[in-house]
Amino acid sequence: MHLSDLAVDVLLGLGVAAELLCVAGVLLMRTTFDRLHFVGAATSVPAFLVLVAVLIRVHMSAGGLQAIAAVGLLFLLNPALLIATAQAARRIEEAEET
Repeated sequence: MHLSDLAVDVLLGLGVAAELLCVAGVLLMRTTFDRLHFVGAATSVPAFLVLVAVLIRVHMSAGGLQAIAAVGLLFLLNPALLIATAQAARRIEEAEET
């Protein structure tokens, strides 16, 4: 077992653990806005850890470039999707109050 294999295993383990913590947060939080906080974290931190593991394993090959593109799209689109979801939740909450 090489050092790079160990690094990949550790990074993937950390990525899975972070994703499970985010899923637990989504399940345990009571309000929509608290849940959105964990959804935002679920698409950034674990994705970055998996990306680094992929880059260690396959370097800058076609698979590495595809992983960079996928995680890049997550980083770019996730804030917009979270903001839109939070605004929709706020509008629904305000409509229910009136």
